[in-house]
Amino acid sequence: MTDPRVENLAKILVNYSTKVKPGDWVYIQADTLAKPLANEVVRQVLKAGGHPSIVLDDDEIKETIYTESSEEQLKWISPIHRMAYADVDVLIVLRAPNNTHSLSGIDPKKQQIYHVARRELTETYMRRSAEGSLNWVLTQFPCPAYAQDADMSLREFADFVYKATFADQEDPLQHWQEVHARQERLIEWLKGKQQVSLRSPNCDLQLSIAGRNFINSDGKNNMPSGEIFTSPVENSANGWVNFTFPAVHRGREVTGVKFEFKEGKVVKASAEKNEAFLLDMLDSDEGARYLGEFAIGTNYGIQRFTKSILYDEKIGGSFHLAVGAGFPEVGQVNQSSIHWDFICDIRQDSEIRVDGELFYKDGKFQV
Repeated sequence: MTDPRVENLAKILVNYSTKVKPGDWVYIQADTLAKPLANEVVRQVLKAGGHPSIVLDDDEIKETIYTESSEEQLKWISPIHRMAYADVDVLIVLRAPNNTHSLSGIDPKKQQIYHVARRELTETYMRRSAEGSLNWVLTQFPCPAYAQDADMSLREFADFVYKATFADQEDPLQHWQEVHARQERLIEWLKGKQQVSLRSPNCDLQLSIAGRNFINSDGKNNMPSGEIFTSPVENSANGWVNFTFPAVHRGREVTGVKFEFKEGKVVKASAEKNEAFLLDMLDSDEGARYLGEFAIGTNYGIQRFTKSILYDEKIGGSFHLAVGAGFPEVGQVNQSSIHWDFICDIRQDSEIRVDGELFYKDGKFQV
């Protein structure tokens, strides 16, 4: 018997996050362990009148591709992927890896070659998302690997996931509509503002948001969600940040990350663990050392660190910065093959001022 919370999560993804309409081509990318959720998503897509296509993925296959491919093969892009990114109406990604560190032994240069070659797909996806011709959502299905990373049992982690997504509620769509309304009030206050200043024991950073609106991350693209974000003016960041949480990217955990910014660029970077990997990623291309995102987590139902960026960047009482590709829909022009989030706790002795006015203090909004 299917857990009713799985059915609820599928309904959220199809009927709230992506709003599948009759005739929509829905492309579902799912890890094999996410099959129970994938089956329910297909069911809900069909009920909505859509046309589902599903591709099942696997960690072992990904590892084989990286290990056995030549440079030419790493750069090759499947025409199927090109067509999907260019033509689908809805993209739904369901992640549930067997091992979140399955790629930790792969040469970072190989990963860099693979992802740089697919920059055109990233740009197509971001452009179509910005113009509204592609609706997409990403979520994670509870699996042993995610539970182990979060230091939880599988049952405990599943409860955490379904609570964070409201899939355990009788009317989860109503809960997400309320999240949207709360965050929209903050975004309205930020409209037309110019300068952001962040100060805490772990950061002293200034950046410009002039001409940049914030986006309400209310469960439409990430499930769960709970953040407001924008792309800062490309050359505006000055100062430093010591990120308080580990950053996990492409199967590697990087801890103790410190960035120093000058005129928008990361001019100095260090890490206590996996520093060489961090520097390799920052040297991926010209845009990789510039900020593509500044965001504040608003989901106070997520308070513990799970080593999954989908949850951790939403922690109420945190902000995060992403280096690399920005969001065209807010006017960002920085382009890169990477978009990598780094999170900093601001729940104590911290404040965010916007145009000199106190906006946020010790983990709480002040407006």
